[in-house]
Amino acid sequence: MPQISIHGREIEVRLIPGVATGCPPLVFLHEGLGSVSMWRDFPDHVARRVGAPALVYSRFGYGKSTGLDGPRTPRFMHDEALDVLPALLDQLGIIKPVLIGHSDGASIALIHAAASGRATTAVVLMAPHVMVEPISIESIAQASETYERTDLRARLARHHVRVDDAFHGWSRIWLDPRFRTWNLAAEAQALAVPALLIQGEDDEYGTLAQLDAIGEVAKGSVQRLVLADCGHSPHRDQEAKVLDAIAGFVSGVLAAAA
Repeated sequence: MPQISIHGREIEVRLIPGVATGCPPLVFLHEGLGSVSMWRDFPDHVARRVGAPALVYSRFGYGKSTGLDGPRTPRFMHDEALDVLPALLDQLGIIKPVLIGHSDGASIALIHAAASGRATTAVVLMAPHVMVEPISIESIAQASETYERTDLRARLARHHVRVDDAFHGWSRIWLDPRFRTWNLAAEAQALAVPALLIQGEDDEYGTLAQLDAIGEVAKGSVQRLVLADCGHSPHRDQEAKVLDAIAGFVSGVLAAAA
């Protein structure tokens, strides 16, 4: 995968060409343990359905990107959304993207769209976090035990050059007592672009209160898709329905703007 230098550090990127004219680029923002490779071919399927070019990248500490430069702070998602992501978009000449985020990546997409001051066409937020719930803490604590006692580390190492950066960078800040009061209430209220919110009924990392906290206060139009028989990764558990929803949502946004 090609790499792009941001602030003197390397970020793994993957670019998918588009076929439609006038279609805003899609930018995929991965989950707390994700990477370019962990998206698999889902971005290709979305880009093909929409006809848009797409960017997939691994944040620092993930995939083949440069490792973390220190412990994360409770503002780590804001740092990504307001510092790293704008620099990356500028380097690639991407303007007015559709941000498609999953889990932590969905939270980063929300922050960027609401607080960066940069033009965003729309956001797709899959299993977003806007507050810290007990279910999140319990599941991450359990994942930490699994990481130490099973082959989870070896399985994640297939996707991350610096696997301990990826896992501990995610788990330790989420389990840090300082993080318990973290929330995106202000950003949710400031969200003024069209949003598609997607979550599984069986999400082990959050409840539907996360979607409520966005949909009840956002300034822009909000569509909501709640999927049965679906956990924390809607694009894997219910891929066909998620593809249909995203394609229909983006088409509607473009038609309304025409």
